[in-house]
Amino acid sequence: MLEEFQQLDVFLPSIFDFAANMFVALFCGLVIAAVYRHTYRGSNYSVSFAQSLVLLCLITAVVILVIGNNLARAFGLVGAMSIIRFRTAVSDVKDIVFIFFSLTIGMAAGVGLNWIAALSTFFICLIVFLLNTTGFAAPDRLRHLLQVSYYDEGGAAKTLQSLLGKYCRKVEIMSVQQPTGEVPVQAQYHLQLRRSIKEDDLLRALRSLEFVEQVNLFFEKEDFAAL
Repeated sequence: MLEEFQQLDVFLPSIFDFAANMFVALFCGLVIAAVYRHTYRGSNYSVSFAQSLVLLCLITAVVILVIGNNLARAFGLVGAMSIIRFRTAVSDVKDIVFIFFSLTIGMAAGVGLNWIAALSTFFICLIVFLLNTTGFAAPDRLRHLLQVSYYDEGGAAKTLQSLLGKYCRKVEIMSVQQPTGEVPVQAQYHLQLRRSIKEDDLLRALRSLEFVEQVNLFFEKEDFAAL
């Protein structure tokens, strides 16, 4: 019976089928990598990871083509792959999703289900774009930490507060350091920007004030960045 399993190899693609499957895997891999690039919002974007998504799709298709319907090849590949150890830590759950996405499309292309691979890639990428554009499941308000250095002269504090009220839905003052002499005031605020306002708009408005010396805006995230 074992010999019968070893001889079970009815999945023998022609050179044209192989070329078609690999082309579909390459095309879908490129689309997946492009969607990942345009929807990535972290601070540690990796070019090698995006390129690996393309190669992963192709390699998976080749693996499926090599295995065919031969159980002996399948178990042999499982044994060979079990000795490989991947030590690169994936920090974002979304990266793992894209890895699984690329693997699945490569499997579909490898068995010759090219229309499923192409349509699935288009549909899933469309959903990724919609989720990213609409901000689905994101908090209603994005909080920021604002640090401002300004010279307190001619009602500067009131002007600053009025401008923040124009651009922000909510303003909470955290601390104010007002030294003596001509040293600028150091103030910190918690902000909730209005939906139609971007960070750059607020920064430009603050820097246009003559009494403002320095402005720093931080995101309230683990990987916050100063603008």
